[in-house]
Amino acid sequence: MEDPKKLEEGFGKDHKVETDVDDHIARDIIDENEPKSTITSNAMEEQSLVKQKTKRVATLDAFRGLTIVLMILVDDGGGAYPRIDHSPWNGCTLADFVMPFFLFIVGVAIALALKKIPSVPHAIRKISLRTIKLLFWGILLQGGYSHAPFPLDYGVDMKQIRWCGILQRIALVYCVVALIETVTTKLRPTTLSPHRFSIFSAYKWQWIGGFAAFVIYMITTFSLYVPDWSFVALDNNDKPQRYTVKCGMRGHFGPGCNAVGYVDRQAWGVNHLYGQPVWARLKACTFSSPSSGPFRKDAPSWCYGPFEPEGLLSSISAIISGTIGIHYGHVLIHFKGHVERLKQWVSMALVLLISALILHFTDAIPINKQLYSISYVCFTAGAAGIVFSVFYILIDVWGMRKPFLFLEWIGMNAMLVFVMAAQGIFPAFVNGWYYEHPENNLVSWIQKHVFNDVWNSERVGTILYVIFAEITFWAVVSGILHKFRIYWKL
Repeated sequence: MEDPKKLEEGFGKDHKVETDVDDHIARDIIDENEPKSTITSNAMEEQSLVKQKTKRVATLDAFRGLTIVLMILVDDGGGAYPRIDHSPWNGCTLADFVMPFFLFIVGVAIALALKKIPSVPHAIRKISLRTIKLLFWGILLQGGYSHAPFPLDYGVDMKQIRWCGILQRIALVYCVVALIETVTTKLRPTTLSPHRFSIFSAYKWQWIGGFAAFVIYMITTFSLYVPDWSFVALDNNDKPQRYTVKCGMRGHFGPGCNAVGYVDRQAWGVNHLYGQPVWARLKACTFSSPSSGPFRKDAPSWCYGPFEPEGLLSSISAIISGTIGIHYGHVLIHFKGHVERLKQWVSMALVLLISALILHFTDAIPINKQLYSISYVCFTAGAAGIVFSVFYILIDVWGMRKPFLFLEWIGMNAMLVFVMAAQGIFPAFVNGWYYEHPENNLVSWIQKHVFNDVWNSERVGTILYVIFAEITFWAVVSGILHKFRIYWKL
């Protein structure tokens, strides 16, 4: 069984190309001023390795665990508290940090996992295989085949299957960023030159890849002509009706006529997109905004239409999130002192945050998760950098590890918790054992009688159910699995 804390990408740990990664990372964290012993006996070497492995970067697992916890919280609690759910369009809420945080930590971990690559062809095969695995699980869980946790059936009409999703986007970003890191391995320096921006010039090919994604996204967003489009959807009376969205424009950032949506309609087809976009909660669509509700009688036609939040063009922009994450990993590798690392991380995070706010409040490019706009990339990557730095100070510098152990446990089994909790597979399994009617199941009974009735509030009961019956439960399960060194690897 592999060490659970191998610094791997996102949801699993399976690379043979990680040879010696643990030992190298451990050496990076040890105090530079610690005296070096020249004794080479086997006993002393074993003691040294044990000591090194106790000083690993726990921040990575804790950050990954935090992202999973946020996903569960906003997915299952966002209905009761719309303010933490995804922003209906422009702006950024708690839920909008989840995806870029995933991509950020994937980038950080790739830098560490691929620090040493004995065989480039072998590494490429491993990266390709993991990408295929992520795509498979993404389509299975979010393509429409799984209906978990409700209703108690499964299957998808291939005419309606959804090709995009969370894991599919992670797969694309992971594949691109990891391949660039792998094929440029012989071009990397072992040490940095003394000038201020040497960390950037040393990994110029990674930044060139990120810049290429930026150029493709910006040119397409502002220059692509978006024509009128139509679709069939159910009206307020649940009857199928054809709607037409009038566009005929370029460079639009509104819901109905942006280039991001047009690319997905052309690439996948309008029937293969996400059918419940968050824009349906806009004031233009419902009087219940920011909550979901019936559509207004004068709602624009695009309110009824589909939109893919993890689509093709927006996923190209998401590559930049992974590129920024891998930069943070490179800093962790090359800068040995805590102060030097934090200077690099925090300064870049502040630059990203300031750039995003300027773009947003000057109305140049709004912060928008659905479009994965450049200002959104900068804002969320900057926030990820700040959170990562704070975690690093608390956990790895000050040694305050115990309060964050539950996040580490969840982070070590992130794929398991994502599938079972965030995608509702475990609740669906429990709901399958019902009494007389599918609605009479254990999950519903616990939520109603243990939480909602006790607190006499569905909103409070819902959020407490999510915190205790989901997050706390899976933290305990992850801790037990960690005790027995059981991990779900891709």
